[in-house]
Amino acid sequence: MKKIIIPATSFTHVDKDGKARMVDVGDKNILARKAVASGFIRMSPVAVQAVKENNVRKGDVLSVAQIAGIQAAKQTPSLIPLCHNLLLDKVSVTFEITEAGIRTECSVHCQGKTGVEMEALTGTSVALLTIYDMCKAIDKKMVIEEIRLLKKEKREIDNE
Repeated sequence: MKKIIIPATSFTHVDKDGKARMVDVGDKNILARKAVASGFIRMSPVAVQAVKENNVRKGDVLSVAQIAGIQAAKQTPSLIPLCHNLLLDKVSVTFEITEAGIRTECSVHCQGKTGVEMEALTGTSVALLTIYDMCKAIDKKMVIEEIRLLKKEKREIDNE
């Protein structure tokens, strides 16, 4: 198999010597930014029913997972080394219970110089991990899957 070499200068998070660096966004304009991510936790019908009926020993699974997802989005720069600190305007975490498990969606809004997709992905991931943690006594075969960015938007701010 032929090895593909990409010059380090083509990456924004790498300096001329190939070392990791934080991107300088100082000259970028402040824009309204939004990102939405989703993921799914596949679980047994028994675990799904326990969540639906709020009958999980550790407590209200979806309420705890919602708070965990929001907190995680806010802490993203502490978890992902090269992420910028952003003042988030809104983080929402929602759930859809299906027969096969629970889908979560995390939406993050801010006015800033860089996007919020990592915050949305982190919020989604931690919400799903929280569900896993709270339900693992019921279902030891849960699978977290399909974590993905659904939408990333930026637009000029209307200051009128």
